[in-house]
Amino acid sequence: MAYGDKEVLRGLDISVYADEVVAMLGPNGAGKSTTVEILEGYRTASGGEVSVLGVNPAHGDDGWRSQIGVVLQNSSDHGKWKVRELLTHIADFYVPYVDPWSIEELLDLVGLSEQSGQKVQTLSGGQRRRLDVALGVVGRPSLLFLDEPTTGFDPQARRDFHELVHRLSDLEGVTILLTTHDLAEAEKLASRIVILADGRIVGNGSPLELTHAVSNTAEVRWKQAGERHVHVSEDATGFARGLLAQHDDVTDLEIQRATLEDAYLSIVAQFEAGEEIDAAEFQEVAQ
Repeated sequence: MAYGDKEVLRGLDISVYADEVVAMLGPNGAGKSTTVEILEGYRTASGGEVSVLGVNPAHGDDGWRSQIGVVLQNSSDHGKWKVRELLTHIADFYVPYVDPWSIEELLDLVGLSEQSGQKVQTLSGGQRRRLDVALGVVGRPSLLFLDEPTTGFDPQARRDFHELVHRLSDLEGVTILLTTHDLAEAEKLASRIVILADGRIVGNGSPLELTHAVSNTAEVRWKQAGERHVHVSEDATGFARGLLAQHDDVTDLEIQRATLEDAYLSIVAQFEAGEEIDAAEFQEVAQ
C-alpha cells in the first residue's frame, strides 16, 4: 500500500480465522490504521489481494457490510437520542440483510438495560463505550473491529469492557480484530498478537509464544531462613518443584517471566536496529 511515493505497507501477509481475537500492535505510523481501514473497506489497497468474509472489501455491498461490525475510537454524537430508540433505529437498517439482535437481549448483553430510557448524553464514559459496542454488533456481525476500545477508561470500566469482549467472543462466536497501545489489554483479550513496524509484520503469535521468543528464562524468587534468593532458570517450574521438595521452610515463592511488554519492546527494537526478524518463527517457539 502506497500514498504517492510513500510506501506505508509492504509485504503484509495476515490471516484472521473464525472465532479468533487478534490484537494488532505497533508504534505510531506502523500501518495499523491503514491495514484496518483496508479490511473494513474504507480504503482501497494499491496492490496485493484482500479478502474479508470471501469478498474484496473495496467491492463489498450492503449485504457484506451487514456482516461487519466497527467500533471506532471516537464515536459519533447521538446525545439527544435515548439508548433504546437509537439501537432500534440502527437495527432497522439491518433487517433486509440479517436478523439483528433483539433490543432487549442486546441491552442485556452490553449491560445497559437500566439505562435504556436515558439520553445518550447522560451516560458515563464506560456506558457510552458499551453503547458503541452495541451499535457495532446490533446486526450480529461475524467480524468485529475495535479501535483503541478502552482509551480513557477507569479501571472498573476497563474490566467491564473486557468481560463484554470475552462474552462476544466466547459465547457469541464473534471474530474480533482490535488495535490498541495497551499491552496489558492485548495480553488479556487476544489469543494472537500481530506486531507491525514500518508497514511490516515483525511479530505474530500468541502472547506466550512472543514472550518465549524473546527470553526462555525466568527468575525464581523466594525467601528462606529470613534471606531472599533469586535464581534464573530455563525450567523455572521444575526448579521451583525441586526447591519445595528439598526444603520445607521456603516462603514467598515467585516465578517472574518476561512480559508481553518486554517482548514487544525487544521485537520492535530489533527491527529498528536493522536486525532481520522472521515473524513465522514466533509460532514455532512454544511448540
